[in-house]
Amino acid sequence: MVCVAQDYFQGKIIDDLRLRKTILELPDNKTEHLPGYLPLVPGMPVLLTENVATELGLSNGTRGIFHQLVYEESSADIQFQDKNFPTNTKFITQPKYALVEFPNCKLDSELAELQAKIIPITISEQTFLFDVKELLAENVAKAAKFNKKTTKISIKRKALPLIPAYSMTTHKSQGQTLGKIIIDLVMPPGPVEVASVYVPLS
Repeated sequence: MVCVAQDYFQGKIIDDLRLRKTILELPDNKTEHLPGYLPLVPGMPVLLTENVATELGLSNGTRGIFHQLVYEESSADIQFQDKNFPTNTKFITQPKYALVEFPNCKLDSELAELQAKIIPITISEQTFLFDVKELLAENVAKAAKFNKKTTKISIKRKALPLIPAYSMTTHKSQGQTLGKIIIDLVMPPGPVEVASVYVPLS
């Protein structure tokens, strides 16, 4: 199944298909770390993308194991299609919360009707800017830039603050203890920094 974020502009859900698709496909580092698409399979590793309860060890970057998604059925779930996913993919547009196991959680007792270390992660809201000139024809985009007109709009997103954790960046891995890892030492484009190699190997 795939959770699909709900994006709003001026208080209304975005229904323009082209705009909606473009915003959903933005990387989460441009959407305040709320993913547009969140594929979920029971037993898969996930990362929290915001501080939920730091005193309990539930903070940005905490690793967990996804167990179950609780959601409302919606006609929009059936209508939603995306060629980037298999045709039999179930899209969820109205999730309530995800049940995630956090082995290192500092919660002393079990929550009602839940096993130890399993925490419900609810929907989060974040606001980010999107530059609509990415959708404009090249000549129109240049004209807008020439006239110094702002082409950025404010988008409010509602989504689960989780991302798949089969792989992660060096930045996300800092401070974590991992039993077994595979490190990709291929340097990204740009200046070579020793820290890019030192951090994952330390």
